[in-house]
Amino acid sequence: MARVVMLHSALGDSRLWKRQVAALEREHHVIAPDLPGWGENPLPTESFSLVDFAAGYLPGVLIGNSFGGAIALRTALAHPELVERLVLVAAGLPAWDWTEEMRAYFDAEQQAVDAGDLDGATDVNLDFWVKPQHRDEVRPQQRRALELQTAHEEPELIWPDMAPFSSLGMPTLVVVGADDHADFRAIAEHLAQEIPNADLVVVPGAGHLVGVDQPEELNALLLEFLSD
Repeated sequence: MARVVMLHSALGDSRLWKRQVAALEREHHVIAPDLPGWGENPLPTESFSLVDFAAGYLPGVLIGNSFGGAIALRTALAHPELVERLVLVAAGLPAWDWTEEMRAYFDAEQQAVDAGDLDGATDVNLDFWVKPQHRDEVRPQQRRALELQTAHEEPELIWPDMAPFSSLGMPTLVVVGADDHADFRAIAEHLAQEIPNADLVVVPGAGHLVGVDQPEELNALLLEFLSD
């Protein structure tokens, strides 16, 4: 039985993993925390580290989607001795050369937040990231996150320096949805090329939230990866 830590996307909270938790917890010890500023976990008022937050649940297998994938990657780079296996699902990357499509999305979300229009900012995110059939599920999670993140002045987020991807020695599974935005398909290919022991899987019919769009496919991939 593996200890499995699952870090959710910025689009919602730990409930985004409910289909995976149900599938994995029969055979593994699964922990799916709300990140600080999401779900039931308020945003800290002092500077903090999401890498330290994630590392506090380790050692174990580390799985992350989108922003959670970026945190998982940076945690594995900072603390490789704590990460037995790594799964990056549509992971984000710092300092990526974003396309015009992505920059327009960032601007639209920021404008809505700056105007205090959290419903509008929620809609910007849902329209850009979430397939129509799942928007009612994700909407309250995204709206809650925006409330928490605008409740007070945002504290400094501390990141450790990034080691090269070539320093990652653990088995790594890189997953991306075939319907995800071009930036994230390109990031997935980049990660799979740069991480020495990585395999890339493209999931048909899935967008950015692979575990919501194609849960049975992702569950099967995770169970197989954990059993190797």
